[in-house]
Amino acid sequence: MVLKGSSLRQRLAVVLVLSVVALVQAEDPYRFFNWNVTYGDIYPLGVRQQGILINGQFPGPDLYSVTNDNLIINVYNNLDEPFLLSWNGMQQRRNSYEDGVYGTTCPIPPGKNFTYILQAKDQIGTFYYFPSLAFHKAAGGFGGIRILSRPRIPVPFPDPAGDFTVLIGDWFKTDHKKLQAKLDRGHKLPFPDGILINGHGPNGAFFTVEQGKTYRFRISNVGLQNSLNFRIQGHKMKLVEVEGTHTVQTMYESLDVHVGQSYSVLVTMDQSAQDFYIVASTRFTDKILTTTATLHYSNSNKAVSGPIPGGPTDQINWSLNQARSI
Repeated sequence: MVLKGSSLRQRLAVVLVLSVVALVQAEDPYRFFNWNVTYGDIYPLGVRQQGILINGQFPGPDLYSVTNDNLIINVYNNLDEPFLLSWNGMQQRRNSYEDGVYGTTCPIPPGKNFTYILQAKDQIGTFYYFPSLAFHKAAGGFGGIRILSRPRIPVPFPDPAGDFTVLIGDWFKTDHKKLQAKLDRGHKLPFPDGILINGHGPNGAFFTVEQGKTYRFRISNVGLQNSLNFRIQGHKMKLVEVEGTHTVQTMYESLDVHVGQSYSVLVTMDQSAQDFYIVASTRFTDKILTTTATLHYSNSNKAVSGPIPGGPTDQINWSLNQARSI
């Protein structure tokens, strides 16, 4: 069959339109973020400190994504010194030059901005971001990253009723510039002044849940030097993901979370209606620092009570055996 010129052109036009539509539909979604980095007063351990805030928040806002999303993050540096963010755990398959390591990524000068263009290519899981220059991490500027699976990709557990970011870490009352100077002179960091949970000291953070439901807790150790043990009074934790990999689902009464590590656990609210301690404490230290948050059942009329549940302290084999079990 011989096509007339006009008929051939029409068919070619249809093919071209369908090709463009297919390309548009195939492109992965974009998510846009504007972050303003400033100094601000914070009181994590009850005394005023100069912290580093993102959009006025300490810790910074969660970075939310779905697998393969393109993340456009415009960061304005309103500090008086260069600033640089690193994305702990993100693989940066297409843009390794934006991983936030000095030498491959240029710092953002004071009063300037830079737009990070990242893609969560083929990744899921729990990660966090933090400032990687000038010991800024000791003043804040960190936050959680959560990358969800695409709806069509099955996940090996039911959707939880809620999803919490839990940032734990050691903390110093000393200004970050003084801590940096100490390190620059070749001295070790002193023992920390406390432990924070989501930027709060003892009994400061609060997680509200409903009795009978299961929740996901994304736990990251964003501290500077200390391994921490994490536990929830009266509840067991089912480990389901470690830094982007779904794991064999194992139950734990507590978990050692070393600096830089991130875990996801499922916790079922199967206890009586009351409040419970969430606990983080130091590991492998002569003096044990402990802090707490509150797990609040929405139908509870009973405040948290009783002794704070203890955890492992200096048992190295305990931690090694836990690591082998994952």
